[in-house]
Amino acid sequence: MLARHVVIRQVQLSHPAADLERQADGTANWVFLMPETGEPSPWKLDLNEIGFDQGRVGYQDAQLKAELEILVDPLGKPVPFAELAGDALDAAPDDPAAARDPKPAPADYVFGWKIKGKYKDLPVQGEGKVGGMLALRDASRPFPLQADVSTGSTKASVVGTLTDPLQLGALDLRLKLSGASMANLYPLTGVTLPDSPPYATDGHLQARLREAGGPVFHYRDFNGKVGNSDLHGDIRFALQAPRPKLSGQLSSKLLRMADLGPLIGVQSGGGTTARTLKAEGEKSLVQPPDKALPVQVFRTDRWRDMDAEVKLSVGRIVHGDTLPLTDLDVGLVLQDGLLTLDPLRFNMAGGRLDGKLSLDGAKTPMAGRVNMSARRLQLKQLFPKTQSMQRTLGELNGDAALAGSGNSVAALLASASGDTRLLVNDGVISRALMEIAGLNVGNYVVSKLFGDDEVKINCGAADLQMKSGIMTPRLFVFDTDNAVITIDGTVNFRSEAMDLDISPESKGFRVFSLRSPLYVRGTFKKPDAGVHMLPLAARGAGVVALGVLLTPAAGLLALVAPSSPQETQCGELFQRLKQPGRAAPAKK
Repeated sequence: MLARHVVIRQVQLSHPAADLERQADGTANWVFLMPETGEPSPWKLDLNEIGFDQGRVGYQDAQLKAELEILVDPLGKPVPFAELAGDALDAAPDDPAAARDPKPAPADYVFGWKIKGKYKDLPVQGEGKVGGMLALRDASRPFPLQADVSTGSTKASVVGTLTDPLQLGALDLRLKLSGASMANLYPLTGVTLPDSPPYATDGHLQARLREAGGPVFHYRDFNGKVGNSDLHGDIRFALQAPRPKLSGQLSSKLLRMADLGPLIGVQSGGGTTARTLKAEGEKSLVQPPDKALPVQVFRTDRWRDMDAEVKLSVGRIVHGDTLPLTDLDVGLVLQDGLLTLDPLRFNMAGGRLDGKLSLDGAKTPMAGRVNMSARRLQLKQLFPKTQSMQRTLGELNGDAALAGSGNSVAALLASASGDTRLLVNDGVISRALMEIAGLNVGNYVVSKLFGDDEVKINCGAADLQMKSGIMTPRLFVFDTDNAVITIDGTVNFRSEAMDLDISPESKGFRVFSLRSPLYVRGTFKKPDAGVHMLPLAARGAGVVALGVLLTPAAGLLALVAPSSPQETQCGELFQRLKQPGRAAPAKK
């Protein structure tokens, strides 16, 4: 008593109950303070052994918005650790030193427990088993833990051990995790993850909880699914200053683009119900029926909560039924709210796309920038269902550099400025192709220009300028056997409205079905097309480009290798357009 150190060798309790409470200011009823000074009590209490029958613990925490009740009951007969854990933790431990200095075998499971209530306003329920009180005090012997818990739509199952449990030294657990969306883990863990379709994963979780720089979690050798895509790899999460950091290496054999849609603001519709969204604090915007561009917002408010550096490699990506992508290589870096995808490259249609994407969530509104190049995309692979295209040897090359601001794909494009250049040769266009592409307006335009016949495109060239969400062609032209088709006008990504004129110019004395220009008006969702009955006044931008073609031609031909068929065929078109008297196509 004089040393203020009380040791109780053994306590036996009958139906014990404890109610623990922490208020919003951090005051907790399990912290004993001296009434005069408010300082922690100098008294020390050691309980060597506690025995009890069924017990109850109530826990209320205003800071965590938690209200939980835990019931604990002796199992009657201890359950050996290996009976539940099996060989789930036989893999080499995270710390190599542990392999040289193995720890004692885990204790047996002695108590069963059940939990119910709320955590961060989400419903919680679960059950499991733990070791005895003596094992809890032995820092040298791993303490056994087994649990099956659900919180909202998230379910977790763990089996494994805690090291030095009273001081929270380390974890070594087999973890199974599943839920409706990975984004729903944020209120539980503080880890910023994207919206996703339903997911499930199974792996080995190890944690060093008393590191000098902060706890480090390592989820290794995991296998999982996101929607219908597989995912494997190793990830680390370090609770370091100034922000936690997620890092790792991920791989996938087959990834469906539908499962990646939420990353670019497209709703997946894959199992996240309105009730779940409301219950778990998520916000989802319904796509307006008159809008074609995705309006779902990026959650940039979470991007500054953590940093990340993750690499992803994918063998095959499925986008629709006929256009597989292969050999995806992505490096993701999130630093103080700035999200960068670099590199961002993959194979498609026999060619290669290579680029870089950055989204700065630290700015309001978010700033976005993309640079992308496409090289040697084969037309017959781009349109595998079009029989006529299978006879071509043409290819598509292009570059795009755009920058804008906004918190959704629609908002980014509505403010975007930059340039897009495309070059295509040796293609075929027909009504059937437009029908396959789902372009009803394109179907109308092609039928008016060419009737029902298939028409060979010797060269198609586009040099498009984007300024504050309005795209204007410097040059947009198609060279066919019978005519040269030019497109002038504007495409407004702010209002999703089109105002385009399509003007044919017959080659020499060849018979051509239509000499009057066409128009395309309306919106992306409800386009409208027709024939101009009166002559058109020159718009200027596209027509001037035909007269001063040297700069656009040089920029476009730089997309392809010298002496390639594309350079030859498109070079002939550019020379033709630069001839005197051909600066403007005939319009009647």
